[in-house]
Amino acid sequence: MSRRASGLKAWFLQRVTAVYVGLFGLYLASHFALAPPASHAELVRWVASPWVALGLLLFIPILLAHAWVGIRDVLMDYVKPIALRAAAMTLVGFVFLASGLWAAQAIIAVRAFQ
Repeated sequence: MSRRASGLKAWFLQRVTAVYVGLFGLYLASHFALAPPASHAELVRWVASPWVALGLLLFIPILLAHAWVGIRDVLMDYVKPIALRAAAMTLVGFVFLASGLWAAQAIIAVRAFQ
């Protein structure tokens, strides 16, 4: 794949993920504005419902992919020493991986709790 196609792929991924993040963010904001859970147990029940859990499980990697493309582009544009750029990208990658696994585990644990 050429460098030009790689940039197009990143641009397209950024746009597609932005649509899902935006729509799901609007859903979450409207849900919590119009029908906020009265207790922790009610919140757990809501998160454990199949469609919400699926939406959240999709939201995690999509949000992380969106953030990765943005941060990667910033690092590529502004961090010129390659070793420093590679170290920063590696650190960000590990933080994103750990965050994604932690969030997915939390949602799966809520599903198992029910």
